[in-house]
Amino acid sequence: QVRLVESGGGSVQPGGSLRLSCTASGFIWDDLGIGWFRQPPGKEREAISCVNPSLGAAYYKPSYKDRFTMRSDGAANTLYLLIDNLQPEDTATYHCAAALRDVSYFDCFDAAEYPHWGQGTQVTVSS
Repeated sequence: QVRLVESGGGSVQPGGSLRLSCTASGFIWDDLGIGWFRQPPGKEREAISCVNPSLGAAYYKPSYKDRFTMRSDGAANTLYLLIDNLQPEDTATYHCAAALRDVSYFDCFDAAEYPHWGQGTQVTVSS
């Protein structure tokens, strides 16, 4: 059974950091292209980044490149998203999504390219 599970969200103060996790099961890790997306309350979903574990290729939307970092652990079938200097505007539900192929830079930020989604993990940033 194909499954993605996110974890690691929570409530933090501005300036704090979080490490979100996306653990996949039912996949062969190196067959995947995996993306991170977020949806702020009352707003549309936003693409953050993606990675192709088999290629070691990672792409970030420019507005996320400074504070967001992905780390892949193939042995644990887990992709991490490290977020530094969290700000109130980072408040959102964060989702990972998977495609059963490598995703190009052009496909990376298109949610329609990912058939498989996790349930999301909530991040709340407030003082």
